[in-house]
Amino acid sequence: MIVGVPREIKSDEYRVAMLPVGVEELTRRGHRVLIERGAGLGSGIADDQYAIHGAEVVADAAAVFGEADLIVKVKEPQKSEIARFHPGQMLFTYLHLAADEELTRSLCATGVTAIAYETLKGPKGDLPLLTPMSEVAGRMSIQEGAKYLERPQEGRGILLGGVPGVEPAHILILGGGVVGKNAARIAAGFQANVCLMDVSVDRLRYLEDIMPPNVNTVFSDRHNIREQLRLADLVIGSVLIPGAKAPHLVSESDLKIMKPGAVIIDVCIDQGGCVETSRPTTHSDPTYVEGGIVHYCVTNMPGAVGRTSTYALCNVTLPYVITLASMDLGEAIRKTPGLREAVNLYRGQVTHEAVAGTFRMPLASVD
Repeated sequence: MIVGVPREIKSDEYRVAMLPVGVEELTRRGHRVLIERGAGLGSGIADDQYAIHGAEVVADAAAVFGEADLIVKVKEPQKSEIARFHPGQMLFTYLHLAADEELTRSLCATGVTAIAYETLKGPKGDLPLLTPMSEVAGRMSIQEGAKYLERPQEGRGILLGGVPGVEPAHILILGGGVVGKNAARIAAGFQANVCLMDVSVDRLRYLEDIMPPNVNTVFSDRHNIREQLRLADLVIGSVLIPGAKAPHLVSESDLKIMKPGAVIIDVCIDQGGCVETSRPTTHSDPTYVEGGIVHYCVTNMPGAVGRTSTYALCNVTLPYVITLASMDLGEAIRKTPGLREAVNLYRGQVTHEAVAGTFRMPLASVD
């Protein structure tokens, strides 16, 4: 099979979808690997590092999309990339289709089979290809929140850990999954007061056991969220419904009860965001102020730390890339538990229930 890795063109995206070791593992199994020139530079990987392991470094994206049977990316295709797909191709990347109807319908029109990192299920029901980027985003959310709480960034002028005689910041984390757990750990290290909320009491019991004393767990309901919003200097939105659009836990009217200059980091913005007033931003222009609250809604947070993120991502995606390249999709699904759930589109038809339900589109069976 011919596997193609284009350079990511989304704004401020510095990750790449394959490491040189991935090229070696594929080429020694008899596959061809096409790497677009400069694809790895944002992660500190030069073209010759791919070439010496057997990759064909090609001049542009047209060569990658034109020849490859399997396109491996990091982020969802941009408009110029969608036009390059042809029927029968497979795409393996982060998609987050439920947050973007235009992307979903455009990809359907190409006849491509789209396999999403974020809905691939692990043997324990986990999301192994989403986990490493959630870990990165969770940890980043606190350092970004600390920066934008500074007064020159239009924040409240709050130091997360405070100083002797001055209270530390109060941080509210909505969602106790991978993002929330990692955010809480970093926030606790800053010596902030942390409230971690979730709808699962079992999950809260687990988090209570592993977290330091300055992290308190609270059941997530409408009244408790509003109470915590009144106290919060920094809010981290980290809720997830796999494959579906994130629910709005913070409404526009809720901003009125928050402290002026408080900061919201909506980590789940790539799934539509859990704050009603959230809208996608970029690393070049990451924040805006609405209702007196600083909003940070960058859709590809891990892209800013490209080298760390690329290695963390490729460590978990490579086995699946090898599987998809080495056998037809039906055989791959039969032999790889959890891969069926990752198939969001099959030859232009929606095969993921949450995506179909979100946009009232016909649902086809992967079978």
